[in-house]
Amino acid sequence: MSSDDLEAELRALAESLDVPAPPPDQVAATVRARLDALPPHAPANARRRVRWRVVAVVVAVIVAVTAATPQGRQAVLTILRHAGIELTLTSDTPPPVATPTVLPGERAVPPGQAAAQARFPVRTLTALGPPRRVTVSDGGRVVSMFWPGGIRFDQFDGGMDPYFFKRLGPPFPQDVPVNGVTGWWLSGEHPVGYITRPDDTEIPLRQAGPTLVWQTGAVGYRLEGVTAMDRAVELARSLG
Repeated sequence: MSSDDLEAELRALAESLDVPAPPPDQVAATVRARLDALPPHAPANARRRVRWRVVAVVVAVIVAVTAATPQGRQAVLTILRHAGIELTLTSDTPPPVATPTVLPGERAVPPGQAAAQARFPVRTLTALGPPRRVTVSDGGRVVSMFWPGGIRFDQFDGGMDPYFFKRLGPPFPQDVPVNGVTGWWLSGEHPVGYITRPDDTEIPLRQAGPTLVWQTGAVGYRLEGVTAMDRAVELARSLG
């Protein structure tokens, strides 16, 4: 989703909010004001950071409204898309994936051969040293690297939206600066899956642990298995 599309969705959402307290017009006005405060020629990164802060505000309002109504409990609150990932936020913790599976066409490759088989420039987290195992999936669309201790680093073509999907109840994503862009920190366990092309079929994969998600250029990244956000961001800085 482009930043302009996201802004349009947020403006529409601001108009549709119906909140007993505070009054809906105040909430909607606050959201619109934060968007309108962006200078028309502000740097793209600055506009993107403000937009994602507004996303957090809107999600918090939706959570409060939904939790206050019986029909809203156990409901989908909103769907966010970023860095090639579709994230469905729900009012309760989603059920875990019952039968773990693998990415389409996933196969192990020697680390030195992953770049030749991927559809994007392959990088690694130098702070972790050489990965113990590397796989390529879905015809070169995804490269995954694995280290001891359950650390997994997926990199994929983030230009096509989305590839991975996640379902998440509270606690909700926290936006965090990662290498000059805005990323997501998902602190709890959550189901993760893969969306195939061209029919958008969803393939449940497994339960994921804490994950840091960000995008650089057209490549999306997800770092899983590091329990502390600060440590995950530190590792992300070693992307080389």
